[in-house]
Amino acid sequence: MLPLENSEDIHSSVKTYYGKVLTSSKDLKTSACTAAAAPHSIVRKAIESVPKAVNDKFYGCGNPIPLGIKGKDILDLGSGSGRDCYVASALVGPEGSVTGIDMTDEQLQIARDSIGEFEQTLGYTPKLKFVTGYIEELQKAGIEPSTIDVCISNCVINLSPNKKLVLEGVHQALRKGGELYFSDMYADARLPESVRKNDVLIGEGIGGALYVKDFEQMAKEIGFAHPRVLSISPIAIKDKELQALVANTRYYSITYRLFKTDEHKATKRTGFTARYLGTIEGHEDKYELDIDNVFDKDVSTLVSRSTAAILSSSWLSGFFAVEETPNSASGLAALPSTAKTLINHLRRLEQQSSNASGGCCSTGGAQGGCC
Repeated sequence: MLPLENSEDIHSSVKTYYGKVLTSSKDLKTSACTAAAAPHSIVRKAIESVPKAVNDKFYGCGNPIPLGIKGKDILDLGSGSGRDCYVASALVGPEGSVTGIDMTDEQLQIARDSIGEFEQTLGYTPKLKFVTGYIEELQKAGIEPSTIDVCISNCVINLSPNKKLVLEGVHQALRKGGELYFSDMYADARLPESVRKNDVLIGEGIGGALYVKDFEQMAKEIGFAHPRVLSISPIAIKDKELQALVANTRYYSITYRLFKTDEHKATKRTGFTARYLGTIEGHEDKYELDIDNVFDKDVSTLVSRSTAAILSSSWLSGFFAVEETPNSASGLAALPSTAKTLINHLRRLEQQSSNASGGCCSTGGAQGGCC
């Protein structure tokens, strides 16, 4: 993590890159915007309703917008042109609210100018607004404590010079049971100074990418429950000069879920089961909490204490029935995999593929699971 005294320089570099250097997502030098899996059909439909000017300036690396958020209050960190805010606004409906915060004037102008056009598409006036500010200083920007149900962010936290301040501010802004649901870039090793201080690498998100183990430890120290990995995809660096700078370090787009919940207390002889009610639109048959926890409708499943706490006391509680069970075996339900474990697994798969085919980096695609 970069020291606080460098914050002004980093903020200035990012503002310039996203406000003046990039004209569209085609100018990016990594595959971050295309590495993630396709969004749910409901989200894709909402994206189609977003004004073109907003979509053209979208620089995200994932799809951090959960379904089932009707009527919820949403905050988007580093909202940029507002694409994800517009999508979330369509999903929360007229009863919910969406606030985007960004520091780049050019991006904010696009986001604000397009609200009128979006209203015509929706057929009602959404509770949608964009505020100027830094994601390290949410309260200064007017985001009050305990007012947010779900905070989203798309490939932005890596751009912050002080990620701990960001996570602490989000934890404070969330209501009890709230969630930070976000996609970002991570590295499989700690980055050298030459990478962390390069303006282009900072702008692309590579320079500020955290080592996954450091990030997960930081999140738990702040008070979030055990971090959940929803998806993970390799990121390809397309520019030859940048490839030389990063050397053997590999980067990944990861969608994390961080919940503001406490772990359930249970004795050694008790555990928990959870049953999904099938009441989230778009997930009628099953619901994926994370890579390791996928719930079929009306099927009771053994879960860890941490998972039980999330499903019974977070904003998801209305969609699940959680019960304590006297069966001691259920108390052994394992916590979900960490991103580090999943990255190691991906690297083994890549190595096997390379050994079998003689290498695939010449194909140059993150979708191919190489490079």
